[in-house]
Amino acid sequence: MSSRPSRLLHWYGGLFAALLIAAALAPPGARAGALPAAVDGQPMPSLAPMLTRVTPAVVNISSTTRVPVRDAYFDDPMVRQFFGLPATPRERVEQSLGSGVIVDAAKGYILTNNHVVAGADAINVTLQDGRSFKGKLIGTDPATDVAVVQIHASNLHALPISDSSTLRVGDYVVAVGEPFGLGQTVTAGIVSALGRSGLGDSSYQNFIQTDASINPGNSGGPLVNLRGELVGINTMIFSPSGGNVGIGFAIPSNLTEEVMKQLIATGRVQRGNLGVQVQAITPRIARLLKINGSSGVVVTGVNDGSAASRAGLQPGDVLSSLDGKPLQSVQQLRNTEGLLPLGSKLQLGIVRDGKPLHVEATLTTEKLASIDGAQLDPRLAGVRFSELSQDQRDQGWYGAAITAVQPGSRADRAGLSRGDVVIGVGNQRITSLRMLRGLAGVHLRQLVLVVADAEGSHYVVLD
Repeated sequence: MSSRPSRLLHWYGGLFAALLIAAALAPPGARAGALPAAVDGQPMPSLAPMLTRVTPAVVNISSTTRVPVRDAYFDDPMVRQFFGLPATPRERVEQSLGSGVIVDAAKGYILTNNHVVAGADAINVTLQDGRSFKGKLIGTDPATDVAVVQIHASNLHALPISDSSTLRVGDYVVAVGEPFGLGQTVTAGIVSALGRSGLGDSSYQNFIQTDASINPGNSGGPLVNLRGELVGINTMIFSPSGGNVGIGFAIPSNLTEEVMKQLIATGRVQRGNLGVQVQAITPRIARLLKINGSSGVVVTGVNDGSAASRAGLQPGDVLSSLDGKPLQSVQQLRNTEGLLPLGSKLQLGIVRDGKPLHVEATLTTEKLASIDGAQLDPRLAGVRFSELSQDQRDQGWYGAAITAVQPGSRADRAGLSRGDVVIGVGNQRITSLRMLRGLAGVHLRQLVLVVADAEGSHYVVLD
């Protein structure tokens, strides 16, 4: 029986069995206290030494957001005046609780999730040692659910960032965070799968799947390897009950690091774009194009001056591979576009008229048409409208985006804001900037816009 513990104590997979056996083999006096540091000369495996370096870099993030309470009836200025209601709309306070990880001790940069801090009016960061600081939001990227917060503090501990592309299914990982507000908690498991997509609300997805327990409050916390290096940012779970069932997801560190660099440098993320409209190949389309199988995507449109146009792509081409890897879906193409830095060269395999071809495209920024509101209606002076980005269209948005609103303008006083999307004018549905342009020269006595934002849709009236 003395040889059995040495076999079980070989590595992490036998850790829990080893603890039980060690307890059984310990002298009666030792069983009442701590377990021995070694059994039969073999050291007890433990994650504790690594965690002493990791946990000081993990922070608690709480954010507060004031959200206006909208009411289609009481938002009408005439109704508010009649009932003597204040001009300032009602508000409710929303609180969010999550985690984060310090990645630059000298400058106080913290990585977390966009959904933990998006739209926050106040961010509070609490360190493991109990110190608390006001956080400054450097930037957010909803498309990948990544955000960067900064604090000004001394004696910070940061985690080194590992190359997440070296991860393998079966590698051991540890998740750290503050689930359910209980306080800092550590869970361990393995990498269950790589490259997961088609989940949640973020547009660009390349998730690490893990069975290390992730629960509400873990969002934004680190996923680390056994060297204590950051390999991912915990972001979401898949669960029918709302609790952990062994299926959690983290954003790879390579992706978060690239997003972080852009947010710190410019406050926003610029993504490469091919400039093509594509759709999946159905059996009917395959017969129409006279191709075998349904892999790849078919090009339905090419934007003028885009990377795809310069590479020679044409409507009707079938994109069959990206950088030598088979292309299986529209989501895979969008992920590849959005996760590669600007200026990246992409090798495209295409099929045209039944013949295979290979071209190279250099990813460029997406060019969006725009128009000044004054060209549509004098009451919209100071407002800038543009086409929706590919990110927004992929998320199911339609209409025309508001990219700027001049402070103090009539539109500003009426409640229009940068980031709003106009989806209707009066009773007419607006699905594109081109449709909005059709308003030019149409003089409406009362201009009623249907505007959508993250909270839903509402009316904005300009007299």
